[in-house]
Amino acid sequence: MTIELLRSILGWATVINLSVILVWFVVFTLYHDALYRLHSKWFKISHERFDSIHYAGMAFYKIGTYLLNLAPFLAMTFVA
Repeated sequence: MTIELLRSILGWATVINLSVILVWFVVFTLYHDALYRLHSKWFKISHERFDSIHYAGMAFYKIGTYLLNLAPFLAMTFVA
């Protein structure tokens, strides 16, 4: 595997992961009440807890994307 191939893979992985987080945010924003009703059937959960779980999940996902995909991609871009 060449450095150029790895850099390309990391670039596309970053794009895909940021697209996933964008879709998650849009769905969460537009369909908040429907999602809450669906999840509250399965779990006893308050609105505040539901929101905090989703925002924490989005934050961890975004941080993971930045640290594991974007940072190595940028490092390889700057070195090459």
